[in-house]
Amino acid sequence: MAALELGIDASVAEVPARRGRRLGPLFWMAIVWMIFVFAVAIFADVLPLPSPTDMDMLEKRAPFSAEHWLGTDGLGRDELARVIYGARISLIVGLCAPIIGLTFGGALGILAGYFRGRFESVVVGSMDVLLAFPPLILALAVTAYLGQSILHLTFILGLLGIPAFMRVARAATLTLARREFVIAAQALGATHARILLRELLPNVMLPLFAFFLLAVAITIVAEGSLSFLGLGVPPPISSWGSMIGEGRESLEMAPRLAFIPAIAMFLTVLSFNLVGDTLRALTDPRQGAL
Repeated sequence: MAALELGIDASVAEVPARRGRRLGPLFWMAIVWMIFVFAVAIFADVLPLPSPTDMDMLEKRAPFSAEHWLGTDGLGRDELARVIYGARISLIVGLCAPIIGLTFGGALGILAGYFRGRFESVVVGSMDVLLAFPPLILALAVTAYLGQSILHLTFILGLLGIPAFMRVARAATLTLARREFVIAAQALGATHARILLRELLPNVMLPLFAFFLLAVAITIVAEGSLSFLGLGVPPPISSWGSMIGEGRESLEMAPRLAFIPAIAMFLTVLSFNLVGDTLRALTDPRQGAL
């Protein structure tokens, strides 16, 4: 019996150690890069940078220098300033759009997984219809009707993210809805609202937050793709996607104009993916199954 207790204690003590080993150097490098990107985007106004919209036609495609660390673009605008200010747009859209999906999709998924029945069929069916609608056509339609703006772009991407969040929340709720703590709350006479808010929501939020980080990475790429196609934010506002689109015209003369924002986007998306995958693995209930 003592040996069994010692074995259980040892296995419990190994859980934090195993989780610590999972947070390898790549995870912390991703965290450092994310902090750096957020810091320069937030404090761009106080950094010693030239205006990202000031043009100097005599300095078109100027190389790296002490005055322009990353050179200038085809209109003589400072490339470093444009990359940093472009990070603001990419991060604003990349964070706000998944928040829309998380709020509405998460709420619908929890309600559908808990109440089941006809309500679940209606929610799942409507999400399937939304998934079946071509996202590019939806973006074109909304942009043509409402015009190009950060708000409209965020709304489009947030709407397209609702079905994915609904599926994640519903799957987690279906797993938790018949657990002992939920059954005990029902036996004690707890209302549906109390069970949803006090018992299910805190547990469902863990996988939803992990998926949220992955959705941020996907949204940044989607925003970049739409901006590359001319459906993103209107000029003179720049994002990484629009910078890549403008840089393609100078690939032969100055390929760095496309590669620098592409590298910034790649590292940011990779960082969100690494952190999201790690947190998803840590919050996966199957990982802790005995």
